[in-house]
Amino acid sequence: MPKKSTFALAAAVATGLPLVTATPALSHGYTTTPVSRALHCKQGTVTNCGPIQWEPQSVEGPKGFPARGPADGKICAAGDSRWAPLDNPRNGQWPATSLTSGQSYSFRWTLTAPHATTSFRYFITRDGWNPTQPLTRAALDSQPFLQQNYGGQRPSSSVSHSGTLPAKSGRHLILAVWDIADTGNAFYQCSDVTFG
Repeated sequence: MPKKSTFALAAAVATGLPLVTATPALSHGYTTTPVSRALHCKQGTVTNCGPIQWEPQSVEGPKGFPARGPADGKICAAGDSRWAPLDNPRNGQWPATSLTSGQSYSFRWTLTAPHATTSFRYFITRDGWNPTQPLTRAALDSQPFLQQNYGGQRPSSSVSHSGTLPAKSGRHLILAVWDIADTGNAFYQCSDVTFG
């Protein structure tokens, strides 16, 4: 009888072991240029951010933006309540990167676990948007001003996309969306900027 139990236990462990060790590759990343809200929290530039300060790369939610994806007012946190401090506009006082409209600019990501990618897309707020309110689709230009398609390829751990900045002035917010090819999710990063 003990031999049968030992054999059954060994068989269960042997069958379960591949399930434990064969975890799927997870994709994670955050924007570094311009500095995202998540990175400001990681660096301690902004405090009272909650757990995002340890996981700036984890702002992941449903893809398909703007038709689908996170609900209005929850876009910067990708609809994940753990990252809700990213949706707080802080009365329009998030640190902002200075930019010049019409100039070429390199947007940079740090990917802690690169994954098969559909695209990286960059949206910006409309003129006259209210920086003291959480981000909504109505506050954004309807089309991305920059898009880089990857066709399912896996990017390197450091990604850069160059493009011309749109004609804007004053304070704005750039929403960067990294669409994953082989899951139903995307990563969302909000960066506060000022055009002088």
